[in-house]
Amino acid sequence: MDVTVKRGGLTLRGVLEGTENLQNKQVAILMHGFQGNRGYEAGSLLYDLSHKLNEAGIPTLRFDFGGCGKSDGSFTDMTVYSEINDGMKIIDFARFQIKAQQIYLIGHSQGGVVASMLSAYYRDVITKEVLMAPAATLKDDALKGVCQGTKYDPNHIPLTIDVHGVAVSGEYFRTAQLLPIYETAQHFMGPALIVHGLEDTVVSPEAAKKYNIVLPNSELHLIEGEGHRLNGKRESEILELVTNYLQR
Repeated sequence: MDVTVKRGGLTLRGVLEGTENLQNKQVAILMHGFQGNRGYEAGSLLYDLSHKLNEAGIPTLRFDFGGCGKSDGSFTDMTVYSEINDGMKIIDFARFQIKAQQIYLIGHSQGGVVASMLSAYYRDVITKEVLMAPAATLKDDALKGVCQGTKYDPNHIPLTIDVHGVAVSGEYFRTAQLLPIYETAQHFMGPALIVHGLEDTVVSPEAAKKYNIVLPNSELHLIEGEGHRLNGKRESEILELVTNYLQR
């Protein structure tokens, strides 16, 4: 079913799947990456994962962050902090509208960074977290002045920077340079699954390895032959891995 959440003056649009009722005992919240969306068709990692979890009896909640997909807002207003604020409203929706007693946070790429920080902020609420190719290197990249091949002066950041033909705000990079990613994430004491492809050329697997160090109750799976999107030949294995982890 289609669902909406308000954050400031924006309407965030999402979908609750795997259930015919709004209220459920458990729900997995899936968060997409930079310049991405919640997944609209088969072959998209979050779409495929959502339906795999549904088959296992786990309802899923997928939203487009503000400025992405079908949600309101401009992408030039997007920062990691804006997505954290979006995520807070989505978690509250799961708590008070779905009334879920077990909430799982799953994030891919930048969504993994957001999920890791939110899990710490809501460590009394989140049951488990799953970080998939978590892009914690976005901070190092911002300090170097590079974003997925686009280069800029990190000491004199312009108002906007073109990344893959899309304008990204200077505020995104300025805040990214000082994000306390691992410092925040380490406060989550619950079970955490970390999955990263060894052929990832966008985010180094070293980011996943560091998460495995700072998260006290985590397990790490490095997948040979998989890239950043984790939707290659071993996708079905990855979907099974995540599903089994949440069912434990």
